[in-house]
Amino acid sequence: MAGCRRLSGAGLREVLGPAQGVLFDCDGVLWAGERAVPGAPELLERLRRSGKAALFVSNNSRRSVAELERRFARLGFRGVRAEHVFSSALCSALLLRQRLLGAAAGAAGDAGPGRVFVLGGEGLRGELRAAGLRLAGEEEEAEEEAAVRAVLVGYDDQFTFAKLAQACAYLRDPRCLLVATDPDPWHPLSDGQRTPGTGSLTAAVETASGRKALVVGKPNTYMFDCIVERFGVDPSRTLMVGDRLETDILFGKNCGLATVLTLTGVSRLEEAQAYMASDSPAAKDLVPNYYVDSIADLIPGLDD
Repeated sequence: MAGCRRLSGAGLREVLGPAQGVLFDCDGVLWAGERAVPGAPELLERLRRSGKAALFVSNNSRRSVAELERRFARLGFRGVRAEHVFSSALCSALLLRQRLLGAAAGAAGDAGPGRVFVLGGEGLRGELRAAGLRLAGEEEEAEEEAAVRAVLVGYDDQFTFAKLAQACAYLRDPRCLLVATDPDPWHPLSDGQRTPGTGSLTAAVETASGRKALVVGKPNTYMFDCIVERFGVDPSRTLMVGDRLETDILFGKNCGLATVLTLTGVSRLEEAQAYMASDSPAAKDLVPNYYVDSIADLIPGLDD
């Protein structure tokens, strides 16, 4: 497939026609802050009418899936249900459930031994509790009866030196897992400034502990594994639409999906073109197959 080609005209139907479904990033793609991207709710409605699945993959670990479902509704997106949403918070909980509890214990509803020390907010904590995991600091029981078996780093705007020191203390035990929800180094703010992301906090924990984190979110493929398990999607007939080359577009590449960059978020077209001109194979992996100014530009490619 030709790289970094504007998706328009007849090309829209050529690409969208055979697609069974589309994976969308959320922030910068469907909405910016508390405003939906113009045309985004209509696009999702048109996808439904065309019989194509719309699923959502977000590295944002601040909100629970239930909160994201309410946000979709609040911003005018109709028909988006919680089971369509795969966040880094949800997928981190699923991974830790798998690693710490085991399939048999999980099916039996047995919380099993071990707790999780969380650097993150209530949305992330809620997903862990919903998965049957116990959190450090929330139960009065002897440490030796329920040792901390994982440190999970998510977006934490209350990050402190004391939390970093506590995480490192737990990680001195080689049996304690170090997991990060996502690698995003920073996030854009509405005033043009940036705020540190989970990747920055993870780097601090890795440096201080001498450990390397297992990263759940995009561009790693675990989210897609969760989607395939739930919906059985065919990667050859699925598109990935995102606004960040280093996460969304690389995620699509890693999962065998055709990729579309939308220019309403983080990455610029000039960055994609620079990667395309590079001689580095790693840079080539960051080049989208297609780009659009906004996801509303996809609407003409769908049948009425």
